[in-house]
Amino acid sequence: MNHSKRAHVVEDERGRRSAHNACLEPCAIERGMRIIGGKWTGSILWHLKDGPVRFNDLARMIGGASKKMITTRLRQLEQQGLIDRRVVDTSPVSVHYSITPFGQTALGVLDELRQWSEGLPDQTDPRS
Repeated sequence: MNHSKRAHVVEDERGRRSAHNACLEPCAIERGMRIIGGKWTGSILWHLKDGPVRFNDLARMIGGASKKMITTRLRQLEQQGLIDRRVVDTSPVSVHYSITPFGQTALGVLDELRQWSEGLPDQTDPRS
């Protein structure tokens, strides 16, 4: 796919409009958002940036997310190669999650998003 040509709309002599160089597959931004744009995904990656975290501790860090939702996101992130899951043979057994080198590549984007979001005026909160 040639990314140097921008999609644009042109009008012919009869006034009919058509798209040229339209994206026929998800663009790079859409692909990235499909990976890190899921609810709680960014928060999970962010909380794993400083080292391995036990599941229950991660659930405590992410207020508002159910354990079921966190489990679902963790499985997706593991399948995508962004995190590692390690079962620790203790009594009781515990599960630790850590970010992979590939997952760490998303942290810069997440930090920029965090900074941008912190600077938003209050009325732009989507929950308002």
